[in-house]
Amino acid sequence: MTLATNLGFPRIGANRELKKAVESFWKGQSTEADLQKTAKELRAKHWKMQKDAGLDHIPSNDFSFYDQVLDTIALVGAVPARYQHKGGNVSLETYFAMARGRQGKGVDVTAMEMTKWFDTNYHYIVPELTADITFKLSSTKPVDEFNEAKTLGIKTRPVLLGPVSFLHAGKKKDDSVSWESLLKGLLPVYAEVLKQLENAGAEWVQIDEPCLVMDICDGTREGIKAAYAALAKASGLKIMLATYFGDLRDNLDIAAKLPVH
Repeated sequence: MTLATNLGFPRIGANRELKKAVESFWKGQSTEADLQKTAKELRAKHWKMQKDAGLDHIPSNDFSFYDQVLDTIALVGAVPARYQHKGGNVSLETYFAMARGRQGKGVDVTAMEMTKWFDTNYHYIVPELTADITFKLSSTKPVDEFNEAKTLGIKTRPVLLGPVSFLHAGKKKDDSVSWESLLKGLLPVYAEVLKQLENAGAEWVQIDEPCLVMDICDGTREGIKAAYAALAKASGLKIMLATYFGDLRDNLDIAAKLPVH
């Protein structure tokens, strides 16, 4: 049986509705509620478009107000100390401060670094990785958007940026940072997200690991094996592993042997 799917759907809107709504919010011309309303309308419209087009597996959590890497920074609580995040879910104010900086009312904090996403002109917010970073689930976005689609009668496949590619996209801020320790601390958060999605009724999850198309060291290869051994045991979800921007080449053998579906 042939099934049709895609890896994600453009979020901006046919008439750039999201761009206009975000810029209006930044200028103080609209409220957070206004912005969230536009975002919810766009997600519903795009899920329905895909369903009407005949897709069997429709992705969710491919929506973002700014950038999927920044979404993952918020998801795993990797908020640099200068933004004074006090725990709990990362607010939209803190989210945009990481992307754009924040000035005014006695606050002057710089934005995080941006760089190009692989060989595209798309820019992403670079995770800042420190020796004392503590990863902790700090967003309910993946399960919220899954539930949002479910209320519309559409069962989706949530999309997550993979843990290895997330760390690969980051920048170590001091020499004492160990990739192995970072990955060890990150995986329990991913496991928690997978369990939440399973409890919400998801059957599949898409995990994007575009670093698999790059020349990666033996340590990263071992990290990928360890990561997916752990994630495969974390829930009963079927894992769809996705890569893009290139072919697997030397990493084909590793990818083909991972415990994914």
